Amino acid sequence: MEKFVSYDKMSKKEQKKLNSVQRRDWNGLNPVTRVAQEKKKAYKRNPKHRNSLFAE
Repeated sequence: MEKFVSYDKMSKKEQKKLNSVQRRDWNGLNPVTRVAQEKKKAYKRNPKHRNSLFAE
């Protein structure tokens, strides 16, 4: 049975190992370059109908 060592008293190497285990895996995807599909359609700057602003 391993002794419990608080996070503060762990060596930097041990802290790094623990942190890497706790991180989530992205399975090879780069999250910075991805945009969610919902975000793409959330806001469009162009009006739906071009002449709707100048309707007579």
